[in-house]
Amino acid sequence: MFGVYFGRYLLDSGALNRAQYDEIIAANRTARLKLGVIAVAQGFMTDKQAEEVNQIQVMEDKRFGDIAIDKGYITEEQLGIILKKQGDSYLLFVQALKDRSIMNDEEIAKALVNFKKVNGFTDFEMDAIKSGDVNRIIPIFTSNRECPVEVRDYIALMARNVVRFIDNKVRFGYLEKINSYMAEAISIQELKGDYNFLVGIGTDGDKEGLRLAGSIYGKWEFDTVDEDVLDALCEFINVSNGLFAREEGENGVVIDMIPPEMHAEKTVVSSEGVYYKIPFYVSDNKLDIIVSMGTKWNIQG
Repeated sequence: MFGVYFGRYLLDSGALNRAQYDEIIAANRTARLKLGVIAVAQGFMTDKQAEEVNQIQVMEDKRFGDIAIDKGYITEEQLGIILKKQGDSYLLFVQALKDRSIMNDEEIAKALVNFKKVNGFTDFEMDAIKSGDVNRIIPIFTSNRECPVEVRDYIALMARNVVRFIDNKVRFGYLEKINSYMAEAISIQELKGDYNFLVGIGTDGDKEGLRLAGSIYGKWEFDTVDEDVLDALCEFINVSNGLFAREEGENGVVIDMIPPEMHAEKTVVSSEGVYYKIPFYVSDNKLDIIVSMGTKWNIQG
């Protein structure tokens, strides 16, 4: 997930062009880090030692880790640490920039400082984004303390499911308090019980994000945003709500789920009280999660 945040910054600042950005993000979906990159980043080896091992691999049919251990450059324990970090989103993106000769270490370090400054991130938040862990990233964007903890907990669960079932390279925006939401299309479900929720996934702009998300979750390449796409998203919302209701039920909270509904045309969803939206981007296409809690709402299609 780090790549879509930092990569978008590099794209907007002109350090990457669109083709480079798209290529790197696509490659990162299946890429594995080079062990030498991790070993150097961890301080276990020098650049010179890593390059030496790479050269030996050209001549010998042996694994990087085995050669490095034989040379005395790393220990078995250090190799274990390196192997666990092969999917590190931060190092993967840095590796892609360097492999394509787009930026060197010095340029990347400078860009990271500016990225942090422009976004107002703390050191803790930068570490969270570098980790690629949605559980650490989502609190950065839902830190509005006016928002009830139940809503923030729900959004965190929904975010985890977006990453798990739709797109592991998703990018989230900041939580925003709203009174109404004008959707071009939207899937919605109500939860009733000890407290009431209205939850939806929609878009107030281009519908491509909905099409992509519905296609990925529904495991079918839909051509347009129609009832099939919205039905797939209704199913996704229903699954997320089922998990939420079960988790709350373990704490003695009773919640029942009303059958979800879909609106393929322009729809205004308004609420009198607690009402928030958080944007997320699937392949840079914007969607919104909307959540209203414990208040009266109105849906006009």
